[in-house]
Amino acid sequence: MKARRTEAKAVSVLALGGAGLMLAGCASMPTRGEVRPVSATQGADSQVRVYGVPPAPNASPSEIVGGFLEAMTSDDPQLSTARQYLTAEAAKSWKPGSKVTVLSSGLGRSPEKPDKLDKQPEAPRFKLTGDKVATVDERNAYQPEPGGVPFEQHLQLVREGNEWRISELPDGLVLSESDFQRIFLPVNKYYFASGTLVADPVYVRQRTDPDSRMDKMTQTVQSLLDGPSKWLGPVVSSSFPTGTALKEGTKSLSYDAQNTLRVPLNDKADNVAEPQCQKMATQLMYTVRDLTSSRVARVELVRPDKSVLCGVDESLAASIANRVPTPRHQYYIDQHKLLRVSLPSDPEQSFEQAVPVGGPLAGAPQLKVGTAAVAYEEKRAGVVSEDGHSLYTVSLATGGPLPAPVLTSRVKNGLSAPSWDGRGDLWVADRDPQNQVLWRIPGGTGTPQRVDVAGLDGRRIEELRISSDGVRIALLLSTSGARKELYIGRVERPEATGGGKVAVRELRPAAPQMADVTAMSWAPRGRLLVVGRESEGVMQARYMQADGSMVAGSLPGANGLTEVAASEDEKQPVVAYSDADGIVWLPPGAQWRTVSAGGSAPVYPG
Repeated sequence: MKARRTEAKAVSVLALGGAGLMLAGCASMPTRGEVRPVSATQGADSQVRVYGVPPAPNASPSEIVGGFLEAMTSDDPQLSTARQYLTAEAAKSWKPGSKVTVLSSGLGRSPEKPDKLDKQPEAPRFKLTGDKVATVDERNAYQPEPGGVPFEQHLQLVREGNEWRISELPDGLVLSESDFQRIFLPVNKYYFASGTLVADPVYVRQRTDPDSRMDKMTQTVQSLLDGPSKWLGPVVSSSFPTGTALKEGTKSLSYDAQNTLRVPLNDKADNVAEPQCQKMATQLMYTVRDLTSSRVARVELVRPDKSVLCGVDESLAASIANRVPTPRHQYYIDQHKLLRVSLPSDPEQSFEQAVPVGGPLAGAPQLKVGTAAVAYEEKRAGVVSEDGHSLYTVSLATGGPLPAPVLTSRVKNGLSAPSWDGRGDLWVADRDPQNQVLWRIPGGTGTPQRVDVAGLDGRRIEELRISSDGVRIALLLSTSGARKELYIGRVERPEATGGGKVAVRELRPAAPQMADVTAMSWAPRGRLLVVGRESEGVMQARYMQADGSMVAGSLPGANGLTEVAASEDEKQPVVAYSDADGIVWLPPGAQWRTVSAGGSAPVYPG
């Protein structure tokens, strides 16, 4: 039960198959858990809805403030009840959709000058306080605040007629984490980087937006048309011409009986060529596909005169999206050899026996493999020697002698595990205390290039994983102590930024809830799978959005996991290393299964 519910109660409505059950008081909502997609069409809604209560006659200033804060957390589509606590002028000017401030818990409130409140009843003023953990900006992007920062705002009250009302207040909403997760839905919108689709995570309201009056699918599409988030914007682009928007008056989008979604646009896109139009439709296809209970089979863009501009089906969109191929194998190291396991077509089927990879590694007993990464096409591998001194790029398809190392560290255990991006570049960190460097090896065999990482502030890169799209890199950073924190940086390349060297910019916390992170991997839909522990908590494995927000419950039985890998194909099992059981698999919807009692360092291609 949330605090401060006594001054202004809320009404919850639980809809069951269209029948409503009215519940007085507040609703207890889960603070964690995967948000499941629902149909874009209007149907029965089984979620609890919370509505505020209008101000009572002759309510005191304190009751007005409490009632307004309660109503601000309600599911009232236009927040009309919350506006009843405002003066007529403030109700018209308030823009609750402009931003969201997320607090770790509820708001504290107090009269700014309690000793003078009774002496100055004509102008009471209240101070709101809390610990801010994140904000959501005007482009729906989530920005975490690591460790929380103090929050303070003020509400001014005046007499309007014979009643107290709020006359001055900041724009936007202020919500606790639990209310935020109940009201808002995490979605990905998609943009292009070097011909590959890149996920840009944002949050939209589960129901009608109070400012635009759009449903959640329409909000998501409009957010896509508005452009990428500020953080990702420098390295991605949209195929939609500048100024493209939904046709005026569009508040709801739905698909027909053939699962075709038609999106009406304004005239800014009327004359685009077919290839560009198909890229626009592909961005839409991937953006809306997780918002519906049944998969959208086709997306069509429609001109203002209702003629079809172009359309794409799933097959054409997949070819335009240029995503990395589905993995055929999973890999791990056993007795300093790189082994591979064929992935069954059905994850519930028995897995095959692991076999050594081919190529020079098969005939190189002198090389003891410590860590490895396999390129997405599964024809090459980057392997680091067991002593951490040398990085090799080897073929897995053709034999021959072991090539010379492409990179060497001066110190033992200097090189981290390598990682491939979908462009065919190999990334590795040299942890030499005297010369810490993030390296990129173009094409896996080119001259190593030093990558500038802004914002390290003395921290050391312990591990890294580059995203398949090549525009984000996950870095596990440590200070002089043993604690490790996970950050994501934006990868800026010369072709995207107009010159200069490849660099990593604007590090941001990727798992701010975790006090210590042990392992991580990129996962489906641009997410991260993170193994770690919250402050004074147990070890757990959780999915995180790339923006640092938590969107799913923990995986079962995560205690004891020290390494983890996930495929971008969500049909494939999570693979991990457990101190007790060795290499283990977690098929979707199942329990952990042992693959090999021996072995370590499990990886998927990437």
